[in-house]
Order: sequence, then C-alpha cells, then structure tokens
Amino acid sequence: MNVLEAIMTRRSIRKFTGEPISEEDLKTILKAGFQAPSAHNFQPREYVVVRDQEKIQKITEFHKYAKMLPKAGCGIIVCGDREKQPEIGFLVEDCSASIQNMLLAAHGLGLGAVWCGLYSVEKLTKAMAEVLELPEHIIPIGMVVVGVKDEEKDSVDRYDESKIHYDRWK
Repeated sequence: MNVLEAIMTRRSIRKFTGEPISEEDLKTILKAGFQAPSAHNFQPREYVVVRDQEKIQKITEFHKYAKMLPKAGCGIIVCGDREKQPEIGFLVEDCSASIQNMLLAAHGLGLGAVWCGLYSVEKLTKAMAEVLELPEHIIPIGMVVVGVKDEEKDSVDRYDESKIHYDRWK
C-alpha cells in the first residue's frame, strides 16, 4: 500500500478477533513510531507494550474508551520523557507524530488500530502511570490499540475547502 492510499483509507478500528499479532508486525509498527519527526531531534519517545491480561483489565477499568483492548493483540502506550524534552508542547507533538506513524503502519500491514487518548486528562495519565509503574519524568501521552481487525470500514473524504485559508484568515 502506498503512503497516500494508507493516509486516505486508514480508519479507527475498535473490533478485533482476539488473535495475537506477530512479533514481526509489532516490531514493524514500533519501528514506524521511531521514524516520526522529533523537535530538535531530542527523541523523547518511549513505548510500553502491554499484553499482560491483568494490566489490560486494569486499563479498561479506568479508561472507558479502551474497552476493546482485551480483544486486541496489544496496547502500545506512547510516553514522553520530560528529561529529554522539557517543553510539554513539543513532547506531545513528538509522541503524536509517532502515534500517527504507528496507526498508518498497522493499516499498511492489514491490521486494525485505534488511538486512545491519555494526555492531558490527569485521571488517565495518573492511572496509566500507576499501572505501568512509570518513573515521574515519563508522561503517558496516548495508547495505540492494535490487533487483527474484526470489522471493515469504508474510507471517508474529510477534505473541507471552507477550512483552508491562504495568507490570512478570511
């Protein structure tokens, strides 16, 4: 699948078969995350792959939008290291670019994936940090739930001329 096709056809998938994803596919998705741009090339991203059913259950208890996680292959929590990137805006941007790359990689591999937000909802970030035993300087930014998809979705054209402005707001 070429990159434009992947961008135009990727959809959030929330229904999974429960089959595990291969180590090779997981590594490809993680490598795609590492390829994302990074402000000042500080590379503050860290990833926690969650497959443990006990941890998965705990996550579903505090994150109401992660109910699909038990049937997915895994959850990948994308975290930012405040010691590597103290500017929180840049940290969030770096992690978000990484998440988008991983979503596109999963789609390109024929898998399904969905982005579950964490930052800046304090209740979610605190609970995730506790479940994953994160050090204080590591901030959970978002979670990519990925697995063998059990649904197909048609692509949607979201292009909107009315939201494009040239040289000034008009």
